[in-house]
Amino acid sequence: MRTGYTLSGRYRIVRALGEGGMANVYLAHDLILDRDVSVKLLRLDLRDDPSTIRRFQREALAATELVNPNIVQVYDVGEENGMQYLVMEYVEGTDLKAYIKDHFPIAYQEVIQIMEQILSAVETAHEHNIIHRDLKPQNILIDQNRVAKITDFGIAVALSEHSLTQTNTVLGSVHYLSPEQARGGMATKKSDIYSLGIILYELLTGTVPFEGETAVSIALKHFQSEIPSVREIDPRIPQALENVVLQATSKRPEDRYESAASMADDLKTSLSPKRAGEVKFTPEQDDNGETKVLPLSALSSAAPVSAEAATQSDSAPETAADTAIKTKATGKKGRKKTRHPRRRKFLLAGLVVLLLVAGILIGMALFRPHMTSVPSVAGRTEAVAKSRLTDAYLTVGEVHKTSSSKVKVHRAVRTEPRSGTQLKRNTVVDLWISTGPKRYKLANYQGDAYASTAAKLEALGFTVHRESVHSTSVPAGKIMQQSVLAGKNVVPSRTDITFTVSTGSATVTLADLTNKTKAQAQRYATDHNLNLAYDYAYSSDVSKGRVIKQSPGEGAIVQEGDEVTLTLSRGTESESSSSVDQFSVNVKIPFDDGSSDSESSSDDADSSSSSSSSASSNLVQIYLKDQDHSLSSIYKQMTITADTNVTLPFTVASGKAGAYKVVRDGHVIASDSHVTKD
Repeated sequence: MRTGYTLSGRYRIVRALGEGGMANVYLAHDLILDRDVSVKLLRLDLRDDPSTIRRFQREALAATELVNPNIVQVYDVGEENGMQYLVMEYVEGTDLKAYIKDHFPIAYQEVIQIMEQILSAVETAHEHNIIHRDLKPQNILIDQNRVAKITDFGIAVALSEHSLTQTNTVLGSVHYLSPEQARGGMATKKSDIYSLGIILYELLTGTVPFEGETAVSIALKHFQSEIPSVREIDPRIPQALENVVLQATSKRPEDRYESAASMADDLKTSLSPKRAGEVKFTPEQDDNGETKVLPLSALSSAAPVSAEAATQSDSAPETAADTAIKTKATGKKGRKKTRHPRRRKFLLAGLVVLLLVAGILIGMALFRPHMTSVPSVAGRTEAVAKSRLTDAYLTVGEVHKTSSSKVKVHRAVRTEPRSGTQLKRNTVVDLWISTGPKRYKLANYQGDAYASTAAKLEALGFTVHRESVHSTSVPAGKIMQQSVLAGKNVVPSRTDITFTVSTGSATVTLADLTNKTKAQAQRYATDHNLNLAYDYAYSSDVSKGRVIKQSPGEGAIVQEGDEVTLTLSRGTESESSSSVDQFSVNVKIPFDDGSSDSESSSDDADSSSSSSSSASSNLVQIYLKDQDHSLSSIYKQMTITADTNVTLPFTVASGKAGAYKVVRDGHVIASDSHVTKD
């Protein structure tokens, strides 16, 4: 697509960003929202391929369901001239593959920070039953603020799609492919966790664990070979951090982390000094026919039996049959004489070996440190959790409080080290207790952009609704009111919030107001939210007090809140006194945002609530008394959003005085009953 082309009349192409097997990506500028975006356009040679179109549309569907600061946001989906396209957030930066190459070695703490962001995004996808299936550093972008964002859900599939074919299951990059995918099996959430473990391996070592000349040879290594130790490459890496890699990349899915969230929790504490004594993670092994060491009891029982057999063989009396045989076989006499001593030697040697092995095993059992496993206490009361740790010969350390949307209040969330970890007996284990769902303090969103505010709150778990209204004072797309007061602490997942959002001013097609009375013209202006201004002129054709002309004229299209000037008739010159004074008076009308009416309070919630109810505009009505006006009818009506100066024209008989009155939101705020020229 050429530079400068405007897609759907909105997205102007700036330059190409990259090309892929399915789509080309361009940098574009959104002409309506004035921002840079990425446009992914299905390649022309594939636009007639139904399967490719379905896959492309599947990416759009999957990505639009996900709202997370670490997932590239999809703004729009469309089609033009048979071409499918996606409009996405533009991330200015690089991908994680290039970032590792440019910044390796990366500090362990930064590795953990990057992985925590990636895990947060994957957890969001998994909560929506969406598996990425192609997690790799090339699909993870790092912006200029070092924020990681996952992109390319082109082969992500909802778990509810049971029609997935065998071919689809092996899509993805072979260096990060899970063993079950390499075998041609179905991808699961734990397949993504395996890929995350390989990404963590690459962040720590700067390389992938398996290389090969062909994709097949690499895939075979994923389900046949053990993951190389990261500590052999960098001995400074703590064992707890290596254990995260080992558990995430276990060959069997059931040995991996239950979720991305549990992997993130484990990774978060992997640099803690409290985990310095952690042993190397070893997954449970199935009985697959491999050679096993016999237990000590088997060896102990085997030794006496062998000895007894040897003794019986040596001391058994020789029978008559034996003597007859020996006499007949005189040629073999020499060998017969040596058979029993040789057998005795072999049996004695076997007995010695067995006794030595038994002794070694007994010594290892006696001197091996006593180990125990951290029990699972999640969901248990604090007392029960402590009791289980004590029963497992562990020492209960600090008890921390943490919010949790999944675990009830006063119940255990997790331990540190994690459950299942092998530790020496009497090791200190810390406990985390739930304080319930995390609460969020709402801000005052009046005047903020609805789109960004709604996206932020929805990412936190809020349910956001929108009500649109016209407004002459608030720009389109800005929030005017919110249903939940600012300052209120709420649980996001349990809270619905409705925003009243401005759509800007409505348009009005002006009617013919000529020959209307002033009162009739004012009613029309009020009904259509227009402001009126008046001029006066003598007329022999139009009765006194009626409209001679209007500006803009009949049929003109104006915005609500615009001003229309009407020229009113003073009648004929003979009907009016020729001796009049004409002058103007300037009046300042202060804007009231409502804060002056609220009581001061040191309470944050009260202050925020008062702020959220502040006025965004004032309705002002001005009354004049002079030769042309009466205080009983409105001279001018207007809406203000800030302090406003107005000029009031007076026409009074010489030596007489005029008067005015200013009403703001139903309250008289200024008046003068004696206004003169001097």
